[in-house]
Amino acid sequence: MGHDLNNSEGEEGYVHPDPLMDAALSWFFLLQGEPDSHELRSRFEEWRDANPAHCRAFDKVAAGWALPETDEVAHRIAAARGFGNAAQAANVVEFRQPKRRWIRWVGAAAAAIVVAIGVQQYPGLRVQWEADYVTIAGGREEVLLPDGSKVTLNTDTAIALEFEGNRRGVRLLRGEAYFDVVHDVSRPFEVTAAFSEVEVKGTAFSVRRDDNQDSVALERGHVEVRNLADPGKRADLQPGQAVVASATGISPVHATDVSVTFAWLKGQITFEDQPFGAVIHELARYYGHTIIRTDDDLDAVKVNGRYRLDNPERAIRSLAATVGATVTRLPGGVLILR
Repeated sequence: MGHDLNNSEGEEGYVHPDPLMDAALSWFFLLQGEPDSHELRSRFEEWRDANPAHCRAFDKVAAGWALPETDEVAHRIAAARGFGNAAQAANVVEFRQPKRRWIRWVGAAAAAIVVAIGVQQYPGLRVQWEADYVTIAGGREEVLLPDGSKVTLNTDTAIALEFEGNRRGVRLLRGEAYFDVVHDVSRPFEVTAAFSEVEVKGTAFSVRRDDNQDSVALERGHVEVRNLADPGKRADLQPGQAVVASATGISPVHATDVSVTFAWLKGQITFEDQPFGAVIHELARYYGHTIIRTDDDLDAVKVNGRYRLDNPERAIRSLAATVGATVTRLPGGVLILR
C-alpha cells in the first residue's frame, strides 16, 4: 500500500523518513479511521505477518499511543510545533472526528505521535550545508584548526571555518564552542555568532549561541566583543569575566565562575542554588529528546549538584527525585516530569 496518507483532494499528509515506520504509522491511522473494515483489517494483518520487523514497528507505534501520558505529549508537541490550533491538537489524540474530516488532521496527529515515539530532529538544511563540523546532542569533539588553534564543540553544535589568506575565523552556527587560540599579533582570530563578533590575538574563551542571545566567557587572555547590529557597542573581557550580546546590544560585563562555565569540557555540569526548571532546560541540551514538565510550580525550586554529562537521563531522574517529581519515559526517550 502507499504510505503518503494523501487524501482524495490532493492534500499531502505526513511522511516518515523511515519507510518501515511510515508504513506502520499509515496502518495505525487507517485502522483508526475505518475500525469496522474487515477488508482493511485483512490487508493489515497480511502486511504485519509478512515480516517480524513490520510487527515490531507497529507495536512501537501502538505502545506509544496507548500510554496515558501520550495524549498530553501529542497535544503539547502539536501545539508547540504549529500543527493546527489548540482544538485540533486536542482532537488529534482522540480520533473522534468524522471520517470525512479525519484525513485533514491526520498529518498533525502523525507528526505529534512520531515525535512522541522518538523521531530524531535533524539539523536544519542551512546548517548542514554551511557547517564544516557538527556534533549531535550529547556529543563533544575537539578540532585542530589550520593555524594550530583548537576548538572544542559542545553538544549539538555546528561551526563553519573561515581561513582564507590572512583571515582566521570561525562562524558558530549553533550551540557552544571553546576556543584555544594560537597567538598571532598580525592575524586576529574572529568568532562570529548570531549577535556578536569576538576578536582575539591569542587566548582561551567560549561562545554559546542561543535563540535570543550569545554568551561569551573568558578563561584566560583578553577578548573584545562587538555587537553585530551596532559595532559601536562593545565590551572588553578579562579572565573570569563574561558578557551577553543580543539584538538590542551588549550587557554589562560580569564575573563568571570558570569552574562552572567550563565544566562541560570535563564532561560535567555543575549548578548551585539554580531553579529546577532552568537546570532541566540546560540538561535537555545534552539529552537530545523531548522533555515535558507538567507542574510549573516545581520550576522555581532551587537545586544543587554536579553530574556527569554522559548519562543526562540519570541526572534528570535524580534531580526530579530531589524536588518530589516523578518521571515517566515514553517510547523514543520522551520524558514526562510531573
